[in-house]
Amino acid sequence: MLDQVFLETLMDTAWPAMEREDAGEWVLRASGGVTQRANSVWPRNVPGTDGTPDLEETADIARSVRAASDWYRQRRLPLIFQIFDNVPSAGLNAVLDQQRFTRQSETLIMVRGVEALGAGSSGVEFSETPTEEWLRLWWSVDGRGGDAELDVARTILTGCESLYALVRDDDGVPAAVGRLALVGGWGGLYCMATSASHRRRGYGTMVLAALLDQGAARNLQGFWLLVTASNHGAQALYSRAGFVERGSYLYRQAPLRRAPGGC
Repeated sequence: MLDQVFLETLMDTAWPAMEREDAGEWVLRASGGVTQRANSVWPRNVPGTDGTPDLEETADIARSVRAASDWYRQRRLPLIFQIFDNVPSAGLNAVLDQQRFTRQSETLIMVRGVEALGAGSSGVEFSETPTEEWLRLWWSVDGRGGDAELDVARTILTGCESLYALVRDDDGVPAAVGRLALVGGWGGLYCMATSASHRRRGYGTMVLAALLDQGAARNLQGFWLLVTASNHGAQALYSRAGFVERGSYLYRQAPLRRAPGGC
C-alpha cells in the first residue's frame, strides 16, 4: 500500500500551486487564494519532532509558523496549514491550538488498486486539456469567484499531465465531468462534478468508471481520491467503486486579525 509521504507527494504534484517555496521541511504554496490546497503550507516534516515535542522543539515549530505567516502576509493571503492525520502532526497541532487556528474542511483520502477494471468507457468524452465546457461545468459546481479565479484554476489543473472526462445527457448538454491526474504511475481523481440538474441519474458514476478504466489501460499502479468527511453520498459511491479510506487531513487557518476600530 502507499507510503504516507509518497501519497502526500502525489497529492502535492497533482494540484500544483502557481508559486511554491521549499522552506526547510515545509512547502509554502500560493495561487492567488484560489483553492485552499494551492494556498496552504504542506508541512512535509515538523521541525525536530516525530511526536509530542519538547519545549525546544515547540519553540522551533513556533518560529517556523511565524516565518510562514510573514511569507503569506507578503502575498496578502491568510496562513493556512494542510495538516495530515499522523503522529508528527501532533506537535504542530498543539502549537496551532495555542494560537487559536481554526479547523476546516476535514477530508478523507481513499485509494484502490486496478483490479476488476477495463470494462470500457462508452459515451464518455476524453481530452488531455480541459475544454471550455468542462471548465464551466466544474466551476459552476466547485468554483469560488469569477473569470480571473477560473484562469488561475485552469493553470493549476494543467500543471501536471491529466485526462479530462465529460459525459452529456441525451440532448447533448454537459452533465458531469472529472479529472484523472497522472503522477508517478498513479492516478488521482479530482474535480468530480455533476451539474445540479443532472444529479442522481448515474452521470457521476459513468465518469468515475470511465476514468478508472482509462487509468487501468495506462497500466497505472492504483488510484487515490479526496472527499470531504461530510459528503457521505460521495463516500458511498467511491466505496462501491472499490475505494477504501487511507487517511485524512484538514485545514487550519490563522485567526483573522481585526483592524483597530475608529472609536
